[in-house]
Amino acid sequence: MKHIPRKRFGQHFLADDAIIDGIVRAIDPRPGQVMVEIGPGLAALTQPLVERLGRLMVIELDRDLAARLRNHAQLDVIESDVLRVDFTALARLHGTTRLRVVGNLPYNISTPILFHLLEHVAVVEDQHFMLQKEVIDRMVAEPATANYGRLSVMLQWRYAMENVLFVPPASFDPPPRVDSAVVRMVPHAQPPELDVKRLEEIVQVAFSQRRKILRHTLGRWMEEKGVTVDFDLQRRAEEVPVVEYVALAQVPTT
Repeated sequence: MKHIPRKRFGQHFLADDAIIDGIVRAIDPRPGQVMVEIGPGLAALTQPLVERLGRLMVIELDRDLAARLRNHAQLDVIESDVLRVDFTALARLHGTTRLRVVGNLPYNISTPILFHLLEHVAVVEDQHFMLQKEVIDRMVAEPATANYGRLSVMLQWRYAMENVLFVPPASFDPPPRVDSAVVRMVPHAQPPELDVKRLEEIVQVAFSQRRKILRHTLGRWMEEKGVTVDFDLQRRAEEVPVVEYVALAQVPTT
């Protein structure tokens, strides 16, 4: 029975064999690796992955699709909203600290999913996600470019990221109205020690008025927090590299 894509779940199913092959090659799954796929849908990517892995965990919110997936003997199906899944507990359950995560993420909640996974990054080996190309452009953007912003900083401090594959709308059924791409995210082996909430606050303040120089935004925040450090406030937020935002988040407040 044909499954009708549900708009409320943002369902666009991958249907291009060449693109699927390209994604699988980019992921490079190996037998015995512990992997979780988010949003397996009609199993276009799921099947070639499980053939190489031997076993695969999948997270699917759509109960009809989850029921179909349970017919596959090599899949462990988690019927849930991915934002409620404890990836650290999943890794512990499988006796590993090297969890690989992949998926064609629902574009309408892709950013919340990325930040949810950031909370569990300590057990993640790598992540490969299909996302709206515009989002990936922001994720991997360099300072002093139009796409560099809050998302760039809040992910780059913790991951090395790479846009590995362009995916046109015709690769999906039904086709989305936007271009897509696949991103590779590898957690830094030795990330800086910092208070993530504080970094979030700094970055939010800095980019709250990105057309203004930081003296008007971050400068006031630094005065209020009693932060005295040599930091050039005559720049705009997009001109500051990630390493400087990280260093500012590590400065003690009074």
